[in-house]
Formats: sequence, structure tokens, C-alpha cells
Amino acid sequence: MDWTESNIMFFSVISRTSSKQVMAITASHFSTRLLVYGQLFQVQCPGRPRRATPRRGPQVVVAAAAVRPAIQFIQGTDEQTIPDVRLTKSRDGTNGVAIFTFEQPSVFDSSAELGDITGFYMIDDEGVLQSVDVSAKFVNGKPARIEAKYVMRTPRDWDRFMRFMERYSQANGLQFVKN
Repeated sequence: MDWTESNIMFFSVISRTSSKQVMAITASHFSTRLLVYGQLFQVQCPGRPRRATPRRGPQVVVAAAAVRPAIQFIQGTDEQTIPDVRLTKSRDGTNGVAIFTFEQPSVFDSSAELGDITGFYMIDDEGVLQSVDVSAKFVNGKPARIEAKYVMRTPRDWDRFMRFMERYSQANGLQFVKN
């Protein structure tokens, strides 16, 4: 199907079950329900003239939700502590490592109720970056900090990570300091 301006309709949200914003684009639906990031949205096309001939071809719905960039150790629970992030990159630029250090992370307060740490998840509009290289540091038998490593093996991985960090830093008021 050729996506031209004449056959794309923009939907407006008429009801939703969360505060997330959504925009849907479709080729022929008049009204539909969307499940976006576990939230149900009811969308309806604003009024527009009907075409005399019905459209043929596949019915396509694309949805994009505004997702606040977040870091999680337990899926579904955002980490509130802002990390110290150290980046290293190989001389040829093909790979790198990001080391996140969280001093007194909030996950220690909620892990008893929500369960164990299952990994390191960086979530934004593009999806999820994840790692299982997570370690806790203890002081006098009590958890003091978490260190998580995210390895980037290709330039594409590096670029994707940097896009996440740009969004995360804007959302949390962080800045880049080169050492």
C-alpha cells in the first residue's frame, strides 16, 4: 500500500485508561481499540468526508505512546535514584561499555514487596535495552549500591544507547561531563 497524505487518517484519543498520550495512524479503520504498553485506548477518527469507493488492502494500525525514559531493575517499577554513568569506547569505535552506579537505589526499599532484581532495563520510546550484568555492593551487611554494566558490541548498539541516554538525561536534568 502506498502511504500518501490522502490515505492516512490521524486519530484523536476519545478515552484512555492512563495519562499516556497516543497517536494512531490507519489506512481504513473508523474506530478501533489499541493496546499500547499494557494500556487500553479507544480511538476514533475525527470527522472527514467518506470516499465513494471502499479501500482495499491490509488494514494497518500504527501506535506510538509517549513513554518517559526510565531505568528499572524489577520490570514495571521505575528506579528513582539517578545513577552515575561512566562510558568507555574502543579506539576503533566499534564497541563500548556503560557502567551505571546507583548509590542507595530505591529498588532496595521495594524489592521485599515486589520481588528480586531480574536485570537492568532501560526503557524509552524505541523499546527496551537490557542487561543481566548487575551486582550489589554491601557495607556492614546492608546493601549500599548497585552497579550495572551494559555492553555495546556494534556501532548500532552504541548509537541506540546514546539515543536512550539523551532522552533519559533530558527527562532527569542530567548533563554530560567529559573527563
